[in-house]
Amino acid sequence: MSTTADFEPSVGESKERHPRGLYILFATEMWERFGFYTVAAIMTLFLQDQAQGFGWTKAQATLLWSNYLMFVYLTPFLGGLIADRVLGYRPSIVIGGVVFVAGYFLLSLGSPTSFYAALALIFVGNGFFKPNISTMVGNIYPAGSPLRDAAYNIFYMGINVGAFMAPIAAEVLRQRIGFRAAFFAAGVGMGFGTLIFVLFYRFLADGERRKAPAAPQEIELTEDLPPVADHTSSLDKVPEWKRITALLVIYAIVIVFWMVFHQNGSTMTYWANDNTDWRASKVTPVLIRVFTLGLIDGSDVSGVISNAINPFWIIVLSIPLVRFWKWMNARGLEPSTPAKMALGMILTCVAFLILYVGGLAGGDTGRVSPWWIISAYGVLSLGELMLSPMGLSLVSKVAPTRMRGLMMGGWFVATAIGNKLTMIGIFWTKWKHSTFWLVLAMAALFMAFVLLALLKPLKRAMPGV
Repeated sequence: MSTTADFEPSVGESKERHPRGLYILFATEMWERFGFYTVAAIMTLFLQDQAQGFGWTKAQATLLWSNYLMFVYLTPFLGGLIADRVLGYRPSIVIGGVVFVAGYFLLSLGSPTSFYAALALIFVGNGFFKPNISTMVGNIYPAGSPLRDAAYNIFYMGINVGAFMAPIAAEVLRQRIGFRAAFFAAGVGMGFGTLIFVLFYRFLADGERRKAPAAPQEIELTEDLPPVADHTSSLDKVPEWKRITALLVIYAIVIVFWMVFHQNGSTMTYWANDNTDWRASKVTPVLIRVFTLGLIDGSDVSGVISNAINPFWIIVLSIPLVRFWKWMNARGLEPSTPAKMALGMILTCVAFLILYVGGLAGGDTGRVSPWWIISAYGVLSLGELMLSPMGLSLVSKVAPTRMRGLMMGGWFVATAIGNKLTMIGIFWTKWKHSTFWLVLAMAALFMAFVLLALLKPLKRAMPGV
């Protein structure tokens, strides 16, 4: 899951009211995320299914998943450029939404030819949609508005509500009808979002690109993330080459993080599907029945349902973590952004060590309690909150002004490379499961040590961050 930068809601601190456009964008993004995460939750299991899917091996499904993620994170860079220089944000979002819907409906046909054509449409749709809807959230507020940060908080919750609902709906449809019905539902959800955006288009005029900005306008390529404040004057005194070098270190950390984190759509789903006994706990079947409104038996679910765990934890942990950092800041104890990122990598390591121990407990091939993966996701989500939004915030602050668009693009290229490297999952069936989890844990720990070792020079290259 993509997350938001650390900010504190400011509703009530001003008599200014949120524009109606915020709630249009909230609903649009919620349904877009519903569609996106519905597909993400079922893709690899569908590809392996002998009856409804293509009967692929886990290695083949994992390889396609890695390519899918790579292109999903590359295309927003081009989509943002086109919107900023040619089309504008609102037309780009509509085009992206329509192409998204067509892609999801094509997925529901279930043939290999239509499947690849659908993926191409999804890449195009995502490129037009993602970078521009987040930009519009900020644009509908006047400069200096005290409600702008709170607006992203509201928008962010819509993202995670959609991401949480998606795997639950996908599991219900998979059980009761089949995988293709879930793909179709993704298209319906995206259709709802696009329709809402079009019907209430008139409330979003202020979110369009500025024709004649006072300063060169930069492309905001944040996925689900708010733009952050400009860098402080102390950064101006640091040579550009030092700041760029520091960001290259951050990119290296990001590559490894996403390689590890985005196992959620492949090997973590396989683990939840093949090595998790959902009936081993008396609590989880009850929770699943509650969240699915009793439509399915909570003790007999597939790994699809596990994809709802991460957004659940993000929703639960986000505001407490923000308030914790605020409390630390008031006492002069808040760590620097690079230190938070190092802590995020350590937590990522701990999450996969939990899975490592769980793998040993199940003898690598047996089934274990769902609390292993639930607790691992809890720690991983906390690590995500400390690393992913912190990193993008850092890029926005540290990158030289004249190169900020390029360095933001570099962040997404690094993310795409990390997503491509999720193909390490092809070793899932060749190594012991515990060994696989341990390798990921050690990769995260190694990068945490690298970041800690470079903490002092990084702080000198980005003072005040």
